[in-house]
Amino acid sequence: MSTIQTDLPKTAASQQTTCSFDESDTRADDMRDQLDAWVADLAELTDDAQASEQFQQWLDVQSKFHDYSARNTLLIQLQCPEATKVAGYNTWQEEFDRQVQQGEDAIWIWAPIITNKCPKCGNSPSYHANTECEYDEAEPDNWSRGLVGFRPTAVFDVSQTEGEPLPDLETKTHGEADGLVEDLLVATDDIGVDATIVDPEEWTHGSARGVCERRSVTTTNPIVEVVDRDNRADLARTLIHEFAHALLHFEPDFDEETSCLEVEAEAVAYIVSRHFGLDPDNSAFYLAAWDDDAPETLHDRLDRISATAADLIDTVEE
Repeated sequence: MSTIQTDLPKTAASQQTTCSFDESDTRADDMRDQLDAWVADLAELTDDAQASEQFQQWLDVQSKFHDYSARNTLLIQLQCPEATKVAGYNTWQEEFDRQVQQGEDAIWIWAPIITNKCPKCGNSPSYHANTECEYDEAEPDNWSRGLVGFRPTAVFDVSQTEGEPLPDLETKTHGEADGLVEDLLVATDDIGVDATIVDPEEWTHGSARGVCERRSVTTTNPIVEVVDRDNRADLARTLIHEFAHALLHFEPDFDEETSCLEVEAEAVAYIVSRHFGLDPDNSAFYLAAWDDDAPETLHDRLDRISATAADLIDTVEE
């Protein structure tokens, strides 16, 4: 997939070095002011991202993919664990100008059958004719349409196709990590997480670049896994993002929407990355994709975001 090239202004992070707060008398206030300013900066960038032509193009593409039921999602994962976006053969051709490559095996899912439905027995006209249902108050052509069953249908993952690229809002971080990955791993005991960097050949979480999952049996800590990559700055940002989930969301509030949790974690990653002199490019697009109200969510959760970022910064620097 191609990465969207944005017209948004680059953040100051790409020109800055690691921040320092040397004056002990004002350190706490200086840190709080700086972190809050970065949240406000990210909110402004997210506002711009939501209004951009590139983001609207991305939304248009996403709207053409169907949401699948839990059983279809399971079927897809069982047949093609690395699948990220699936669509039918003709849909890839007509909607996305992409062609399924020769020799690719179909992924089979259940597709709903929508047709005229008997108001009494719920069958389609052909099945209704072979039942004992005596409904005859209206002709089948006048029955309301509805779900009468499911049939196997073939879909293909984007990795099985070739053609026009899909717009991608994937976040990448740039800059000199200067041992930050190693410092983050050293700090895991103090942060209270178990973290592992996994070889790409052994990665089992599809297109995700990091996960924060189950509690460890031996330590009771949340377990963070991130897929290894050459871009150490990006690897560090992913670690920070998943550490934020561990600190903020490991005992989830089930009333919380996933989009809001992602906004908080990405905002923390953005702030901490900037503190250490990195440039978390496209974070604004990431937040816009997760939450239509991202700028408001950022400001509403300012204290949680800033406090968590400050804690991570302090722990890593110590």
